[in-house]
Amino acid sequence: MIDDRQVTVDAVRELLGGAHGGVVPIVTAGNPVLRSRAARYDGQLDSRTLAELIEVMRATMHDAPGVGLAAPQIGIPLQIAVVEDLFDVGEAVTHARERTPLPFRVLINPRYTPVGSRTAGFYEGCLSVPGYQAVVTRAAEVRLECTDETGREIDEVTVGWPARIVAHETDHLAGRLYIDSAHTRSLTTTENYGELWSDPTPERAAQALGFAVDPR
Repeated sequence: MIDDRQVTVDAVRELLGGAHGGVVPIVTAGNPVLRSRAARYDGQLDSRTLAELIEVMRATMHDAPGVGLAAPQIGIPLQIAVVEDLFDVGEAVTHARERTPLPFRVLINPRYTPVGSRTAGFYEGCLSVPGYQAVVTRAAEVRLECTDETGREIDEVTVGWPARIVAHETDHLAGRLYIDSAHTRSLTTTENYGELWSDPTPERAAQALGFAVDPR
């Protein structure tokens, strides 16, 4: 009988052993690991290995660069994600997208639920779907429940862009990609997004490309 826990531990150790400069390759769309529900983390890794995995995830996220990374995105089917958004995006974007700073944190076994009925639609990208962006309408506020890397319970409400990041990364752990819920007519190459549609809001893109942002 195959011991799934040991297979996971061996996979993590192999991944860490192959890291170059603390960075590992990011798995891209089409790989089954991105379409399977990740296993709940219940201590499969010893504390040192978990800490090393988190550091590699953080370094890989920074190297990409991105604002979040889930373990399946580096081939590890565990419910672990890291998030961090300290980018300076300017006043207009900050206001329109409610893009407040999100310090580095680890989310273990996260789940989220919408708070209230307010939604917001904005362009998103994904490190596992390189070269494209699309508009996704999400709850503007979500309740996040998880633990951190020390086992501390987290139960809080996140708002705006941090809520979007939390939802995006948690979706990865359920085998979902942002393209599953995107407005397909909004799909654009990253190059065209930068040249044509990088406004603080997607209203102009919606008019030109023929999609409605809200409600969904």
